[in-house]
Amino acid sequence: MLCAFIVIGVVPLSFFTMVILNTYEEKAINNRIAEMQSQGNMLANLLLPTGYLTTGGIAEIDIAVSRIAELYQGRILIVNKNLNIIKDTYALEDGRYLVSEEVIQSFNGNNISIADRENRNIKLTYPILDNSTKEIRGVIVMNGSTKDIYSVRNSIEQRAVLFALTLAILIMVFAIIFSGKLTKPLTSVVNFIDRLSEGYLEDGFTIKGYNEIEKISDSFNHMIVKMRKLENSRQEFVSNVSHELKTPITSIKVLADSLLMQEDTPVELYREFLTDITEEIERENKIITDLLSLVKLDKTAGDMNIATININDLLEQILKRLGPIAKKQNIELIYESFRPVLADVDEVKLSLAISNLIENAIKYNTEDGWVRVSLNADHKYFFIKVADSGIGIPEDAQDFIFERFYRVDKARSRESGGTGLGLAITKNVIQMHRGAIRVYSKEGEGTTFNVRIPLNYIS
Repeated sequence: MLCAFIVIGVVPLSFFTMVILNTYEEKAINNRIAEMQSQGNMLANLLLPTGYLTTGGIAEIDIAVSRIAELYQGRILIVNKNLNIIKDTYALEDGRYLVSEEVIQSFNGNNISIADRENRNIKLTYPILDNSTKEIRGVIVMNGSTKDIYSVRNSIEQRAVLFALTLAILIMVFAIIFSGKLTKPLTSVVNFIDRLSEGYLEDGFTIKGYNEIEKISDSFNHMIVKMRKLENSRQEFVSNVSHELKTPITSIKVLADSLLMQEDTPVELYREFLTDITEEIERENKIITDLLSLVKLDKTAGDMNIATININDLLEQILKRLGPIAKKQNIELIYESFRPVLADVDEVKLSLAISNLIENAIKYNTEDGWVRVSLNADHKYFFIKVADSGIGIPEDAQDFIFERFYRVDKARSRESGGTGLGLAITKNVIQMHRGAIRVYSKEGEGTTFNVRIPLNYIS
């Protein structure tokens, strides 16, 4: 992270510094060339009317030429049309001839400027043009130093390097402070996760700092609440399973011990006790069967055996199978179908879920009551309603009826052979079909379960 901060901060600064330095260098040299050309033009205008290009030796002009050469810390040569050097500010080439490519091009009317960055100077050849005759009377060769330009450039570069180093140090200090503030809460998160993995479901923790860190803290606290609820539910489930499985065994043991303690027990009593033992064994078997059903339903949806079936026929088969139970309790079964319904479902699992709803409606009904089952559908879902005229469910219990082993009336549930797992199985099945179930009930006035399931199974 530290390296990233430095790279992000220093690299762009270095790039822009080089751009600025190169731009300055280019502009400064171009300005210097323009200044020298202006001085050359002024000097040419001074030379033409005096006859200096023929005779030379005019003191005022020599002084002007020397002043310009000193101004640019360089050298000036004045060449006449015979290529003879009339003036050399270095006094080395006076009277000699100068034949060079630049001079020839200037006699052809061209201004030549060459910036030698390696040697840090500028060479300029400027034609002396007689405006009246349009004749080129000579050439001025000027050499000027650019050391002052590069001196300023180097000074700027040194300051930029110093600034970059200062910035890098500041970034390092900032990164260390920032990373410390950032990693401290994250370290707390890691330590908390370690404690969580060891099984310590604490009350939660709070981290003050950046908004994102506080969101992580809130998310962990929500997760802890859910984990605590899940753990409590698991412990309660294990406790309930142990109790439910132990109760029939205890009854069987009491009945068996009673028979063993008596001598010459009548056959009728044996028969009665064995009948009770058989009923307890059946009850134990039903609990185990329902538990196995729940275990299977807790697996992934990959275990679903989906097929297109006629829901109308399925409901008729379920009602036919439960008819004897309803008749025994004098409960009227009513079936209403508003339209034919074909849907993609797991027939076995859905049959188990709907059977649980209808069987509960029969068991927890009043004498001479009724159970109404209706089927309807739209373009996307089919709807099953199971309504009864039974005892109803208290409002404070309606949020818990789908929990495993929950019973509204424990005594009546056990008398009717209920295990407290039926509605949990039903809800699981419907959710596996990507459906939903809702309950509407008022104590003493009956209960209605509404089921909604997609016509096409969504994997």
